[in-house]
Amino acid sequence: MQTLSIDNNERLQLSPLTIPSRLLLGPGPSNAHPAVLEAMNTPPVGHLDPAFLTLMDEIQSLLRYVWQTKNQWTIAISGTGSAAMEAAIANTIEPCDSLLAESR
Repeated sequence: MQTLSIDNNERLQLSPLTIPSRLLLGPGPSNAHPAVLEAMNTPPVGHLDPAFLTLMDEIQSLLRYVWQTKNQWTIAISGTGSAAMEAAIANTIEPCDSLLAESR
């Protein structure tokens, strides 16, 4: 297989992306705190990595504090609010239970 070379005069010259700082006050997107941006710049951690499990333990502890509970099954759900609501309902009701659901 032959490798093609590109003449430097033909290369696309791109300048670095510079985005002006703006204060966003709408419903989204919104400005992120610098600590959040720094965290987003870290390498991803796999769900089987021991560091991930340590992080999830910390998140669970913080959620328990926020909700003022000692429930060991307090977990963060990766998904929409609807996903969390579905998980809450699915884990609360049992077969043959009656459920009232509103529909517009």
